[in-house]
Amino acid sequence: MDTAQKSNRSLVLTCIMLATFMSAIEGTIVATAMPSIVADLGGFSSFSWVFSAFLLSQAITIPIYGKLADLYGRKPIFFIGVIIFLIGSVLCGFATTMNSLILFRLIQGVGAGAVQPISATIVGDIFAAHERAKVQGYISGVWGVASVIGPALGAVFVQYIHWAWVFWVNIPIGIISMAGIYFFFHESVKKQSHDIDYAGSGLIFLAVSALMFILIQDGVVWPWVSWQVGGLLAFILVVLILFIRQEERTKEPVMPLGLWKDRLITLSNLATLTTGMLMIGVSTFVPTFVQGVMGQPPIIAGFALTAMSIGWTVAAALVGLIMVKVGFRPTAISGGVFLLAGSILYLIIQPQMGWLWVAAGSFTVGIGMGLTRTVFIVAIQNSVHWEMRGVATATNMFMSILGNTLGAGLLAGILNGRLLNYLNLRAADINIPVSIDLVNTILDPQRMATIPTHITAIVKEGLASSLHYVFGCIFLMAIISTVLLIFLPAERRGEAE
Repeated sequence: MDTAQKSNRSLVLTCIMLATFMSAIEGTIVATAMPSIVADLGGFSSFSWVFSAFLLSQAITIPIYGKLADLYGRKPIFFIGVIIFLIGSVLCGFATTMNSLILFRLIQGVGAGAVQPISATIVGDIFAAHERAKVQGYISGVWGVASVIGPALGAVFVQYIHWAWVFWVNIPIGIISMAGIYFFFHESVKKQSHDIDYAGSGLIFLAVSALMFILIQDGVVWPWVSWQVGGLLAFILVVLILFIRQEERTKEPVMPLGLWKDRLITLSNLATLTTGMLMIGVSTFVPTFVQGVMGQPPIIAGFALTAMSIGWTVAAALVGLIMVKVGFRPTAISGGVFLLAGSILYLIIQPQMGWLWVAAGSFTVGIGMGLTRTVFIVAIQNSVHWEMRGVATATNMFMSILGNTLGAGLLAGILNGRLLNYLNLRAADINIPVSIDLVNTILDPQRMATIPTHITAIVKEGLASSLHYVFGCIFLMAIISTVLLIFLPAERRGEAE
């Protein structure tokens, strides 16, 4: 399909970068605002579900959208996704309870599932193989720029306007990107009968949802060893067996198992999963540490997280040139080294060290993310032909979002479990009912002023101790990611146009 000759490549790329910006800014701008949202709506114990609901629905719909884009064309599926995303964004801004916000984030995530994979697929369609490394570097750079702007913009909205604007800012960006794609991107799609793998998609949803409940509830609501956990694990095993059988027999699988026979694609996708867990850990819990433990205002928390984005942007600007000169494997391994170095800085952080130390860790991790993520998508797209490019790209995006989803659930479960354990140990000193939602008080300056100082000190100590366990898990993810990168094939594969 020759879409490159018909489309205005420069304007299409601009619109794709806008759509990517809209999707990219969502993570950091909401993360920066979350402490203030919790202070307003309450429900710190449900903190992680604001991220998990969005990521779960995004993860489940990514493979569906990728397949639909291969069957019906990129443009209509892109429009559907952006429209749903904007509807969810509007509703999020009007949320009055934590539960309603979680529901609206679920809707928002259903739309977001189309934005990332189809944007990357359109780039693969209109640019030749030898151009993709440079262009995907631009796209990765947009993530960096959006992440730089996101925390600062979120902090400004929270402090001077209202947190609802962290969601409503998406509306003009989404409308402009849709208009540009409508007028400047042209494609011709062969009409044929289609067999959409809805059963496979449903099985993915069931398995990931069950795993999310285990990660978030285990050790907090349920005992570590309980019939609920055992039952859900058995349920997940059965669903995975059914999913594999479904994908083997269906005519057009949502996630072709043949892709996983390729070593490059398999290792890239697994490393995408682990770096996704690492990234969500940084994005979600760094602002909480800076505000809740260090007592800094949202604007400082935003700056600490922005440092990751700056590092990402710097690396993304250079990664295309580096990849051309030394190949994708050395580039990816160097990114793994930066991930390790940044996670070590988090691991040894103490509140008295100051927020600049946190920013240094964020910057270093950002360089690692910028170097690794671009390598994965370019290597995969260069390994498949047009008719498989959409689903191959969507599979990699799915692994990224699945990593975010599982990371949010796992790390939130660790945080809640360790925090509840700490508060129970200090219950005699607190002398009020022990609850994870005590953290609400230290995130709201007005409410904190009504609580005895020794209680707020204990809650801060518990939060700091619990977050160190989270940072330990981030370090473990960096180790696993680097090991996977070392085993990437050394040879440069033949490129598929």
